Amino acid sequence: MLFAQLPDDLFRPLASPSRAFNAALLLHLHRRVIGSEPMRKAELLAEIGAFAGSYDTPELADDDTFPPDAVERRSALYRRFLESGWLIERRERYVPVVEFDPEARLLLEELSRIERGETRSYGGAVLEVLGSLESALANPAERSEALANAAREANAFLAHLRGLAGAMRKIEDRILREEDRRAAFRLYFEDFVERHLISDYRTLHTRFNPFRFRSAIVREAGRALRDVLMIRALAEGLVREGRAGNVEAGERAVRADLAEILAVFEGIDRHLDAVDEVVARMERRIAAAVRYMDRPDSLGIERTAAALRAVGASEAAPDVAADVSLLRPPIGEPHLSTPRRLRAPIDIDPLPEIVVDSRIEAFVEAKAAFRRRTTVTPERMAEFVEARLPKRGALRGSELEIADVDAFIVFQRLREIDVLFEGALGARFAVTHLSERLSNGWLDCPDFVLERRADA
Repeated sequence: MLFAQLPDDLFRPLASPSRAFNAALLLHLHRRVIGSEPMRKAELLAEIGAFAGSYDTPELADDDTFPPDAVERRSALYRRFLESGWLIERRERYVPVVEFDPEARLLLEELSRIERGETRSYGGAVLEVLGSLESALANPAERSEALANAAREANAFLAHLRGLAGAMRKIEDRILREEDRRAAFRLYFEDFVERHLISDYRTLHTRFNPFRFRSAIVREAGRALRDVLMIRALAEGLVREGRAGNVEAGERAVRADLAEILAVFEGIDRHLDAVDEVVARMERRIAAAVRYMDRPDSLGIERTAAALRAVGASEAAPDVAADVSLLRPPIGEPHLSTPRRLRAPIDIDPLPEIVVDSRIEAFVEAKAAFRRRTTVTPERMAEFVEARLPKRGALRGSELEIADVDAFIVFQRLREIDVLFEGALGARFAVTHLSERLSNGWLDCPDFVLERRADA
């Protein structure tokens, strides 16, 4: 659990009357003062004193735990952070040094990220998913981990997109609750437009829309999900790298990652529609507020009616310019504010069924069988030796009969059995190299003796 990893009093400085100052001081120490290396205690106290002297701290007057003296105050701040678990003090060569608690530093990094309001590059996120997916499918034997990275990046991207709509709704509620019209407009332009429409939302409606790569991601993930040999190769990579217990568990993990990537990028339209709905609703409300923000003139109708009656009662023709007509007013529908239209739905065409030629599948299977036949593995070598080596005694290489190519492929590596595969078979078998030579029609090489180890 979270609170089982963090110190018990960690949040005490952030719940005191001076919590705003304490939070600002912690973020200052995290970003500019304490780096990856420990810091001398005297230097840290000087930094705390300098920050407290330059910071406007009216809330410290409400906190009776801090003394008025500047030197005593910096010591009190240091003790508060030390006792609550934010800082750790130790000695290096009789010099006291201070650093952040490891768990507290992780929490402080998240708080710093929230305080900065970091945004996510949509193009970078989508390209990272596509790049990891293509890397895993191009080299499944060595880069199977890239598939899990692609699934994690897809989930992180979806979470950020959900957070964008939620953040916009939160700012919308704040604007609607704001009674001061100037403050409401400030919230709209500074928080809503500048923070989200410009940095996040705008990238979704540009010419180089990052979602143009979505079809490639869906196509590659769907093709891999239908390719049994690809899934098997990725699963074997997971087993070889120790991230799956067996091939069956690896295949389940591979299928789950591919299905997760497909679910994210096939169902992302509803999240974009939610963002578009919030933006359109906010623009309509702000446009209405701008339209009616001027004070209404209650006597305007009476003055206009009086002017029309005066013109009608006059016997002389009205002196009206030829280009002005009451039937065609200078302000009309073209000048009215029109709300943003919702994005038109995208026509979805069903993906064509791809039928793989049976001859291609047979060719791929033949290549895989050839690769398995020509690859020497620890299991294959152990089986070859166990079938020919007696329980007690030894076996010379010149006594081995090579009947076919499969036996020759294993035989040519027997002289290295104690060092092959990082010495995996060296604990079971020992090999002694002789000065004589053997020649069996397949190979001419120095002779050797193969025997079991006593403790095997």
